[in-house]
Amino acid sequence: MNIILFEEHELGHNLPRRDERTIHLLKVLHKKPGDEFEAGILGGQKGTGRIEKINFDGSVFCTVQASEPPAPRLRLRMAVSFARPIQLRRIFRDLSSIGVSAIDLVGADMGEKSYRDTKLLTDGGAQAALIEGAVQARDTIIPAVNVFDSLDSWLSDSPWKKTDNMRIPLLVAADNVRAEGSFFHLSVTSRPMVIAIGPERGWSDRERDLFERSGFLRLSIGMRALRTETACTAAAALAMEKIEESGL
Repeated sequence: MNIILFEEHELGHNLPRRDERTIHLLKVLHKKPGDEFEAGILGGQKGTGRIEKINFDGSVFCTVQASEPPAPRLRLRMAVSFARPIQLRRIFRDLSSIGVSAIDLVGADMGEKSYRDTKLLTDGGAQAALIEGAVQARDTIIPAVNVFDSLDSWLSDSPWKKTDNMRIPLLVAADNVRAEGSFFHLSVTSRPMVIAIGPERGWSDRERDLFERSGFLRLSIGMRALRTETACTAAAALAMEKIEESGL
């Protein structure tokens, strides 16, 4: 863990003995009462934590002083077709670590329908993966997650239009089959970016037509068919290079 995150309601209470944060502080970092560590409030500011007491039952009482703002979010929204639950967990973790602003899960024509029944969104698994990514990046903010039954409903809702940022985003659908150009040839932009990543079998022709009518560029991120999680990481990394830091 690169930072120990606390939720607001946990402040003033003991961390249980079996909590992974307790284990990390005592067994990995070998912290003792009076020792400090990098800490933050989930959804809030960063700062310093301090172990005040290690109780007889193995629980730990910590205090947190947080006044440093978190790093700015990458002005990138990712729409991702439903993937296998194990892949989806890694996607949440990695995109959270990269610092994307939002992740939209979207049903796709060529996607496996059973993946939409994942319990990851209701059993706490998604939240845990998002927090794991933030901890890795020494961040306190996790991406917002939204779910859409189909590409049609996502495009109709256009969630990127509901943000406070008034700049019109650059809309991109990753497509290695009927690409209009290459992601690698995009110019650096001061605009936010929305990237849609389809299932491993790709977008249907119907969906490609939807993207075209909605103003999306269909761009290739290479000639290979990638796993969904690999495509997400590759596209996010390319976006980081294309979006001007001055606009953050």
